Amino acid sequence: MYATYILIGLTALASIQAFQNRSVFYKMLFNPTLITGNKEWHRFFTHGFIHADFPHLIFNMLTLYFFGPSVETKFIAVFGAGKGIFLFILLYIGGIVLSSYPSFEKHKHNTGYNAVGASGAVSAVVLSWILIFPTSKLSFIILPFFGIPGFIFGLAYMLYSSYMAKRNTDNIGHDAHLWGAVFGLVFTTLIHYEFAILFIEQITEFFRG
Repeated sequence: MYATYILIGLTALASIQAFQNRSVFYKMLFNPTLITGNKEWHRFFTHGFIHADFPHLIFNMLTLYFFGPSVETKFIAVFGAGKGIFLFILLYIGGIVLSSYPSFEKHKHNTGYNAVGASGAVSAVVLSWILIFPTSKLSFIILPFFGIPGFIFGLAYMLYSSYMAKRNTDNIGHDAHLWGAVFGLVFTTLIHYEFAILFIEQITEFFRG
């Protein structure tokens, strides 16, 4: 749990500083042309710690707060404290970096493309949680008494992100959401394939009733 809270704290501090100092914001944001032209590779990483505004920051960090501790605790239970925390941080950082690569390729020559936020990393954590706890139910503020099984939400989330990424009609990084989610599933399976086996068993049992 402590790694989750540290990541939330670091992201909040970096984002608030970027809100107050636009030079910090511009030095950390994700811009493919600056990455290729100036070899500013750090932007693959740093953009995940700053946000566009307070609602953007709060939404991402609340989501991480709700899902991160359970994933981190499960990793620690399976791998031990040191390795479990390391793998959880790797899941998060990998989500930031790898979820950005498709956008990097797509906008490599688009000087006006910028992106910020931890959405790719948070998506990786959420889908890791869903792989581990697929039939646990998720409730939402607008439907607090109606729980949706995690695996159904995860599938809907990925299909929606794919659809919106293709449409490209808003200012939301749906590519990062989708590929962060894919990374979360793949990474969690690779580090412990029994998560995937248990996932299949739980889904099978769910449909059997």
